[in-house]
Amino acid sequence: MFFTDQLNRTIELQKFPKRIISLVPSQTELLYQLGLDDNVIGVTKFCIHPSHWKKKKKIVGGTKNYKIELIDDLKPDLIIANKEENNKDSLENLMQKHNVWISDIKTLDHATQMIDVVGKMTDTYQISKKLNQKINIQFQILKTLQKKKKSVVYLIWNKPLMTINNDTFINHLMSLNNWENCYGNHNSRYPELTEVELVEMNPDILFLSSEPFPFKIKHIEQFKQLLPTTKILIVDGEYFSWYGSRLVDSPAYFSSIHRQLISN
Repeated sequence: MFFTDQLNRTIELQKFPKRIISLVPSQTELLYQLGLDDNVIGVTKFCIHPSHWKKKKKIVGGTKNYKIELIDDLKPDLIIANKEENNKDSLENLMQKHNVWISDIKTLDHATQMIDVVGKMTDTYQISKKLNQKINIQFQILKTLQKKKKSVVYLIWNKPLMTINNDTFINHLMSLNNWENCYGNHNSRYPELTEVELVEMNPDILFLSSEPFPFKIKHIEQFKQLLPTTKILIVDGEYFSWYGSRLVDSPAYFSSIHRQLISN
């Protein structure tokens, strides 16, 4: 069986994999939703969903610094990775010895394509097909909502302040909500900005993401001093950046944000 990944690489599986390692948290959650509890043998320390897998599965390191020798010892017949989240050199090392399927996701279509292929590779296609149907229906419902265009800065880090440009999955989901990314055209994928630049931008909305930096309520008050007319919300970054089965619930979460913005 031949499968092409999202870097246009082709891997060959002699049979459906029974020993899977996931190096990406959102794709780990997908594997769980596909019913592959018995097949997944290793995950990263950042794979927090489902929570009990961190005790049941081998922890192979982080998403950037994983333990090559441990992965080799586990003898996986499939490793599922991601171009951005995983270290390129380490992946190339693993490719020499194992079947490595790599996702590259910047749009909703990329995400549903990934879910489709992972389902086919793991003999869970009927489940992945239904999952994609649910995702598409929920985003169609979101599309029907009347949403006035608003300028937005989405912060992912503090000290230094960091945001995202239009070459990101977060930006794509924002665009589906008519949230216009103030830094969409920046030449850096994750631009750094100063407080002065943020004040000059004066966005309609400032989103403070829960990840990778865990913004808290106290940060809202700090930014309110800088942007007194801007609506500032802490948002759950998993609904903006996780591109697996979490997407089923993202549209409902976005709808709740729209309601919150109206009521505030």
